[in-house]
Order: sequence, then structure tokens, then C-alpha cells
Amino acid sequence: MRAQVHTLEAIVGALLLLTSVVFALQMTAVTPLSASTSSQHIENQQQASVEGVLASAAESGALRRAVLYWNETGERFQNTSSETFYTIKAPPNEFGRTLERQFGDRGVAYNVRVYYRTASGNVGEQLMVNQGEPSDNAVMSARTVVLTDDARLYNESGERPGTSVEDSYMSNDVAKNSPVHTVVRVEVIVWRI
Repeated sequence: MRAQVHTLEAIVGALLLLTSVVFALQMTAVTPLSASTSSQHIENQQQASVEGVLASAAESGALRRAVLYWNETGERFQNTSSETFYTIKAPPNEFGRTLERQFGDRGVAYNVRVYYRTASGNVGEQLMVNQGEPSDNAVMSARTVVLTDDARLYNESGERPGTSVEDSYMSNDVAKNSPVHTVVRVEVIVWRI
């Protein structure tokens, strides 16, 4: 009889524990910021969008022109105010218009960073667009751009007045005995606001 009581007590205890776990799981709130399949789906869409923007900009040459859209006398990107980068809107060029068209009116923020090799051999970073600190659900994609020794900077009107790439933040010629001046990596990070 004692064995039956202990068995019954164990079963009741197990049911009580199981009921507690089920009750606790039902009390967990699901918010828009909770990890779920829908937020993963949105992140996948954003990943595909940023990859598409970079691919089309690289193919059309807009990405290369955006990297070279540098004001050598002000040591900053063209048409920026006191910062060396754009803070609210994208660059006023084809790449910037593509970013704004894809993300600007959709409640999606983005940062654009350009990585390059410095004279000391380290990796330097130049912000192109900085719209804030990315959230935990941010996605990133990157493309490389090869700049040759004959690359010229673009001025405010989008023309190449003859100023060499050596007068920019990418002044280090990484391949002295070749036509390649440097290879930069353009990274775009996007996240929902």
C-alpha cells in the first residue's frame, strides 16, 4: 500500500510540475520585437534587398562613383555639412537615390561604411552614411570595388575634374607595380526603426 501511495504522489507531483510549465509558457508575451518566423522573414527580405541594391549599383558603376564622390579640399564626401559623412539622407548621387528609394520611406535605417587599406597596412574605415546605431535585427551585405591608378574623384555636379584618387581618404596605392590602386569594401547595414 505504501508503494502505491508513493507512486500516486510522484504522478501528482509530475502533473503539478507539467501544469506549472504550461502555465508559464502561456504567460510569455509575444511582442513585435520577439524572435519569430515573421521577424526572420523580414530580416531575410531586408538581406535580399540590400544585396540587390549593392549588386545593381556595382553593375551600373554607381557604387564606384559613390566611393569616389569625395571633396579633397574639405576632406569629406561631397555636399556634407560639418561631418565627413551623410547623416540623414543618402549621398546626392545615383547610389544614394537607390538607397533612398529602397529603404528611405519604409521605416528602414541604414549605414554605409567603406573599408580600405592604409599606408601602414591596416584597414581604415570611412563612414559614408551614418543613421545611428543598428539594432539587434540588423542585416549586412558588402561588395568590393576595385579602383585603378587612373581613377578620378567626382565633384558636386558628378563630373571628374581630374583630381586623383590619391587626394582622397584612399590615398595608399596598395599595388605599386600594377594598374590597381586599391580595393575597397563597401558595407551596407540596414535595420527596421
